[in-house]
Amino acid sequence: MGEHVILEPLSLEHVPGLILAANDGELWKLWYTQIPNFEGMKAYVEYALACEKRGEAVAFAVRDKISGNIIGSTRICHWEQPHRRLEIGYTWYAKSYQRSAINTESKLLLLRYAFNTLDAIAVEFRTHWHNHASRNAISRMGAKQDGILRNHKIQADGTIRDTVVFSIIETEWPQVEQFLSSRLAHYQSLTLSTNF
Repeated sequence: MGEHVILEPLSLEHVPGLILAANDGELWKLWYTQIPNFEGMKAYVEYALACEKRGEAVAFAVRDKISGNIIGSTRICHWEQPHRRLEIGYTWYAKSYQRSAINTESKLLLLRYAFNTLDAIAVEFRTHWHNHASRNAISRMGAKQDGILRNHKIQADGTIRDTVVFSIIETEWPQVEQFLSSRLAHYQSLTLSTNF
């Protein structure tokens, strides 16, 4: 739990809130993402929970601490426990919460969990080549681009996705943590200054 956000273990009880969050901006219409509409949200959550049961993932619903609303989802995925390597992905937020303190704090909480609790030596982030907003956000956070997996996936609509892979390794984590903490403090100071 942070100042702005609560990461709750994902469950089927979150489906209605996730549907409302996805409706804010009609996120399923973004062709370079895989955010389900109301018809697919239950299956989306069930898949996340199945991955969790196999020990490959830890899935979360993202709750805005102030309003109490569910505003998105994120997860640790592709967790290769013997290699101490994992990915933070399947991250999305209602449009009205994008480019706010929510993503910064969520990433900080997840990275602390990955490096400090799960003892990861590397954390990956992957995104569609054409998702420039996501690529920029990952770079700003301090992750380094490892490469591009060309013709990586065939999407549900038949298009082929090139995937950009970024990572943070354990020796980089202290600087990334310092940067994200200072960025979060900046968001908090902006909030305080606008409340006076």
